[in-house]
Amino acid sequence: MQRLNPSPAIDEYWMAKAIQLAAKGRYTTSPNPRVGCVIVKDEICIGQGYHIQAGTPHAEVHALVAAGDNARDATAYVTLEPCSHTGRTPPCADALIKAGVARVVVGMTDPNPQVSGSGIERIKAAGIAVTQDVCTEQARALNPGFIKRMQQNLPWVRVKLGVSLDGKIALANGASKWITGAAARRDVQRLRAQSCAIITGSGTVIADNPSMLVRPEQADLDNYPLSTVRQPLRVVIDSQERLTPNWLMFNDGHPVLLVNQHFRAGFSQDVEQCQLPLSAAGKIDLHLLLAELAERSINEVLVESGAGLAGAFMANGLVDELIVYQAPKLLGDKGVSMLTLPDYDQVSETPDLKLTHIRHIAEDIRLTYQLAVDKSS
Repeated sequence: MQRLNPSPAIDEYWMAKAIQLAAKGRYTTSPNPRVGCVIVKDEICIGQGYHIQAGTPHAEVHALVAAGDNARDATAYVTLEPCSHTGRTPPCADALIKAGVARVVVGMTDPNPQVSGSGIERIKAAGIAVTQDVCTEQARALNPGFIKRMQQNLPWVRVKLGVSLDGKIALANGASKWITGAAARRDVQRLRAQSCAIITGSGTVIADNPSMLVRPEQADLDNYPLSTVRQPLRVVIDSQERLTPNWLMFNDGHPVLLVNQHFRAGFSQDVEQCQLPLSAAGKIDLHLLLAELAERSINEVLVESGAGLAGAFMANGLVDELIVYQAPKLLGDKGVSMLTLPDYDQVSETPDLKLTHIRHIAEDIRLTYQLAVDKSS
């Protein structure tokens, strides 16, 4: 007999399994959220699945197909509230109802205003028991970009920096290859792969002529669910309109969004130009840029740039995560500092960061920070 009131520990166990499944869609689900589902009957998993790509079946559908007729009177564990609206696929709430599950356990409510509780209410109205907010913190961690875009109409912003032990990103002459080791550079490729867009500036393009594409052979993505690696949209800020059409990333056949003041002729059809006004400082307004990217259903962006643009994101309070790859090297006091920030008069004016994760990557260390809200201490 299927128990409809198992202990919280049992619910957390199966929800953790669903969260692990959802994480398999880390690189591919955008603009949709990452979602996993496990169907359990008599304490045995009878079906599981995760969402792979927008326009394809959602996690619940994969799990229900695997469970078949056994899904009747079972419990479905879903990391995100089942959808209740018809988009590119039918509502998952209806699929669970049709399958005859006895109970649905939800990790978190969907922040999408089109759903936001209506999927849960539809399931309850069908006489199915619902348990909410199981492993909510871990479920939220799957989709920081989707949640922020739904709630604030802005994407989640990560700034990535490769620095020396003394906080420099280049020597005084500009030389910076390579501060970090091969393992750290592979990890950056994976950051790119999970990002919907990469933002850089004209200075980086002129200095390095980069591609900013994911290099699959270097990224070495485990169990990638698609035949080809999804490439992020490259976003190039050219406030002073210094760039010409001959740079590498404008001619590699992959999309680029060139952000400037005025439309400029001569660029290939892969380069879309976006005109945005300048801020009071004479630079492209970064908040307006992020709002524009959110309108394009961009969930997560990675800023890979020089100290000026990275510092501008930080100074304007637009950074959600700062990811620092720190190498055991000393570049000296004349090297280029990691961020260009305002001349603060008081320490209390400076951004406060909270270290949320630390990891050794071969000889380097990856430090992940979030902006701290409370500066009282």
